[in-house]
Amino acid sequence: MNKDTKTYSAAGEVGSILETRSTFTRLKIELTKAPLTAKFGIFIIIVFVGLAIFAPLIAPYGEAEVFPEPYAPWSSNHLFGTDQIGRDIFSRLIFGARNTVGVAFATTILAFLIGGALGLAAAINRSYLDLFLSRTVDVLMAIPQLIFALVLLSIFGSTIINLIIIIAVLDSTRVFRLTRAVSLNVVVMDYVEVAKLRGENISWVMRKEILPNILPPLIAEFGLRFCFVFLSIAALSFLGVGIQPPTADWGSMVRENASLIQFAQYDLKAAMTPLLPAAAIALLTVAVNFVVDWFLHKTSGIKDEK
Repeated sequence: MNKDTKTYSAAGEVGSILETRSTFTRLKIELTKAPLTAKFGIFIIIVFVGLAIFAPLIAPYGEAEVFPEPYAPWSSNHLFGTDQIGRDIFSRLIFGARNTVGVAFATTILAFLIGGALGLAAAINRSYLDLFLSRTVDVLMAIPQLIFALVLLSIFGSTIINLIIIIAVLDSTRVFRLTRAVSLNVVVMDYVEVAKLRGENISWVMRKEILPNILPPLIAEFGLRFCFVFLSIAALSFLGVGIQPPTADWGSMVRENASLIQFAQYDLKAAMTPLLPAAAIALLTVAVNFVVDWFLHKTSGIKDEK
């Protein structure tokens, strides 16, 4: 007498549950376990990304729209007043999120493409290429980055394309050193040697064998590099060689309205105007660092002590 008997297996039940969980469900579970600082950082990043994407729909006025009253006080028509030529501060803050964050993100992506590719190539090819790239990076890192960027932008011009390329090349030196350092621990593994003996080319080994095993530190470094690039672009704009007017940028907005601080005893709200873009810069930097710290702690394998 043959009967199909079903036996209960706790391991099988757990496995079936894990298999049915979608990516969204797993992400939701991880977010619920995230600390309050990480949740705050994610919320701020989402808000700034939303402002950057939907800036034309959210901003009450145009990015370069000029009104007849310069330095207008805070009012219902102009929430944070107007600047020295009559442009709405609130609208330019919103458009500044698109320009400053967008340029910083594009620059960071380019820096990782350059530094990551060269770092992986140097780690695999431990010969003259590694020596040449390492010494070149040492020379570039010996020069203060902000001063070097000022000189290069003064020579080639302060266009957005030049700004992205120059900052990306200078910042790729840091990415190169990190990528090379973490890759050196992976290229000596047996599975990498097997891939080489199998006849796989260098690009395949880099993409399939090495890169997946060094992603956690690179993702964390991406967040940190974004903050440094973001602050560098804001500093260059404050000095007048970054994003040029009439394009809205938080760094240039601080410079353009800095003179209002001296009138704090007469109009406190007007004196706070240059602090608004500065606060936006600081808030986004802190938010990204909160998320990066959480990601580093999560991927490190260190458990919190109860």
